[in-house]
Amino acid sequence: MAGSQSGALRTLQAVDTEFTADSVEWCPVKGCQHLMACGTYQLRTPEDQRALDVCKPQVRLGRLYLYSFSEDNRAEPLTEVQRRDSSAILDMKWCHIPVSGHILLGLANASGSVELLHLMESEKNNYTLLPISSLTLGEGCLSLSLDWSTGKPGRARDQPLKIISSDSKGQLHLLMVNEGTAELQLVSSWPAHHFEAWIAAFNYWQTELIYSGGDDCLLRGWDTRILGSPVFTSKRHSMGVCSIQSNPYQEHILATGSYDEHVLLWDTRNIKQPLADVPVHGGVWRLKWHPVHPHLLLAACMHNGFKILNCQKAIEEKQDVTVLISHEMPNSLVYGADWSWLPFHSMKPTHTWSFDQNDMGAKAADSYSLKVAEEPPASFHEQIVHHHVEGPAKAHSRVELKVAQLTEDMKSSSQLCSSSNICDLSLFNGGNLDDSLLATCSFYDHVLHLWKWETKQA
Repeated sequence: MAGSQSGALRTLQAVDTEFTADSVEWCPVKGCQHLMACGTYQLRTPEDQRALDVCKPQVRLGRLYLYSFSEDNRAEPLTEVQRRDSSAILDMKWCHIPVSGHILLGLANASGSVELLHLMESEKNNYTLLPISSLTLGEGCLSLSLDWSTGKPGRARDQPLKIISSDSKGQLHLLMVNEGTAELQLVSSWPAHHFEAWIAAFNYWQTELIYSGGDDCLLRGWDTRILGSPVFTSKRHSMGVCSIQSNPYQEHILATGSYDEHVLLWDTRNIKQPLADVPVHGGVWRLKWHPVHPHLLLAACMHNGFKILNCQKAIEEKQDVTVLISHEMPNSLVYGADWSWLPFHSMKPTHTWSFDQNDMGAKAADSYSLKVAEEPPASFHEQIVHHHVEGPAKAHSRVELKVAQLTEDMKSSSQLCSSSNICDLSLFNGGNLDDSLLATCSFYDHVLHLWKWETKQA
């Protein structure tokens, strides 16, 4: 290693999203990587109705923002180019490849639908997202997540284009996308979890394999060629599993996160015991692998801000994960986070946070080694009966109750201070790190933050 590395996290811009923001996604398609979408969720109830009174209808409002990033505009590098009101947005993902010449964005919304929008460019380099197709997955449910099968660079020509989505009734839905018309077709739906299925994701290396996480604390794997029962069920997380991402650059590596405030790394060939267990001191709503550096993982940790994890030694040497960045944000819950795919150059910041070079970040704790047990999967009949007894109203109330409980926890907790810590980047064995651009968005303070993580080698 030629010298030691140090770095700084800089905020470039903060944007008021008006509604509470819960998802942010940079476009991965070449030529449009300067574009970023942000989704919002706002629960509105009649003035005389308590927020959790599910006997009366609740209105979940949403708004989709499209931003353009320009390095030349140093004061406000993000410019809003479109806003589109909709049902509340719970999750969204860009398709990594153009479909019939179109760049597609998929939305999972509170109307229980998956919606596809295609990006249109005018002659003046103005961009607009327009709806192209939609499919309702079920009545009386929320569509909670979605993932495209195209998350890995490179794709076999005969590989069909698929979407997996999860909902508030614990179901998973496999969809095919017609690559000529971008129409959605439902292939299969099946009960996967006893409560909300917070997250569903593809194995990007074997797209017949799907992972799901639910409020029943279970992480499950599915083979879509032989649906009927999960190929595995893990009880390693102690609370609801709400984030999963397959590593697009390293086969067999999977990251999962939970309300139990732990990030787990897995080798999917041995799902009984994780490679690493990282306490991050906040519920892990989203996880994103870096688009260039395959060992870097970005975690949106709700009330504990966001973290950047270096997973290289955990994957290669079965050592601890190193926390490179830990940034707390007062009075907010960070729900969305994503890396930009843009190449990065010098940009003068508006603010700078200093770092404690002696703080080496949190280490994975041995004391959190919970017993792993393979649970015999519940029969479909048992799961269906369970949902019938609980009913959709209670399922909805559980979603809102989660948010309400987190709000009360924040109010009763001690005042958070804005702080960031970084460890010596020489711990990263991959040589020089490029500067990275990333974005986060948060509940309650309804703010979209644009950040630059600057690294340099002495």
